Amino acid sequence: MNLKLVASLLASSAIGLASTHAFAQVAGAQPLGVSVQVSTAIIDGWSVRKSILNKPVVNDQGARVGVIHDIIVAPDRSVSFAIISANQFLGVSHHDVAIPVEQLDFKNGKLVLAGATKDAIKALPEFQYTKMKATPAPRADFQHH
Repeated sequence: MNLKLVASLLASSAIGLASTHAFAQVAGAQPLGVSVQVSTAIIDGWSVRKSILNKPVVNDQGARVGVIHDIIVAPDRSVSFAIISANQFLGVSHHDVAIPVEQLDFKNGKLVLAGATKDAIKALPEFQYTKMKATPAPRADFQHH
C-alpha cells in the first residue's frame, strides 16, 4: 500500500472534520460532525498511529534502517514527510531526518525505504522541529483559503 493513499485518507478526513454541518443521529451510527459516508470511510481506513508510528523502516534487503517517529501534515492538509530516526537507543532518538512520504512504500507488511542504509540516513541533515506557537494559526490565515 502506497503512502499516497495515507495522504488521501487524511486529507479527506480533514475536509470532513472541518465541516460545520449538523447531522441527525442515525440508529447504529454516530457521525460526530462528519457525514455517514465519511464516517464509513474513516472506519474502513487505517490508523497512522497504529500502522506507522514507531514502526521499523527497512530497505530493499529487509535490513532495518530506522523507525518512524512522526508524520508531517502540511498546511494544505497533505501528508508531506515522515520523520525517521536512524539512531535510537531505549526509545530515545538521536538523529531524526525528514523523508518525503513518496519515497516510502509498504511491501509484505513492512515499511520500505528503497536504497536506504543506516549510514545514508545518518548522513542526511538532522530534522529539528521549529518552535511552535502555543495555539495553532487559524486556517483562514493561510493564503490558499
